[in-house]
Amino acid sequence: MVPINPTNGTPQNTRPADALSAEDSSVRLQAALAVGSAPDPGFLETLVERCAVEPDFFVRDMLSWALARLSPEITLPRIRQELDSGRTQARSQALHTLSKIGDRSAWGWITRSMLCDADDEVARTAWRVAVVLVPEEEKEDLAGELVLQLGRGDRDVQLSLSRALVDLGDVTERALARAAADPDPAVATHAGATELLRQDPETGFDAAVEEAKRVVALGRERAAGTAAETAEC
Repeated sequence: MVPINPTNGTPQNTRPADALSAEDSSVRLQAALAVGSAPDPGFLETLVERCAVEPDFFVRDMLSWALARLSPEITLPRIRQELDSGRTQARSQALHTLSKIGDRSAWGWITRSMLCDADDEVARTAWRVAVVLVPEEEKEDLAGELVLQLGRGDRDVQLSLSRALVDLGDVTERALARAAADPDPAVATHAGATELLRQDPETGFDAAVEEAKRVVALGRERAAGTAAETAEC
């Protein structure tokens, strides 16, 4: 007896569905490629569920590509459900898939809580997709939300945020200037480094951070010197 795929009840789809959960990641990658190459709405649920548990980055990316190949009319409502999932990978991958689809009607689904999610990967993905979907007239407001995350996390997290802010363009200038004056040196340094990258995208992130650290340190030294001169008077 031929086993039936629970997603759509058709025997011909059983093998690809099984291969998506094979032990070998290369097999899973090829299965995702095959499913995406011949878009079939019957695989929607299988692809979404696999996104939430797939351990390999390249396979996850291919799964999102396969979902993006389906009609947005059926894909977007299902992806929206995943944005409220209790599984962090499900939320992160749903956001990543939205960036692949690029449908601006999904902009309203990107909430403030996503932009400051406690999980770094969810937040980083939210930053990326927000920049892709934001309407022109809301870019400045988005910049104001993103600068609230300056100084957060390790180098990779900070680099992701800087890239998102740089990609927003000139609307970030005022928000970054305010953040550069923040009393928290981590925030001020990250803001300064991001502004350097905005002015010259060819500047390396690490070099920009070192320069921003120097500027922040000099600013504090000058402030301390001014305070000392005032006390003497």
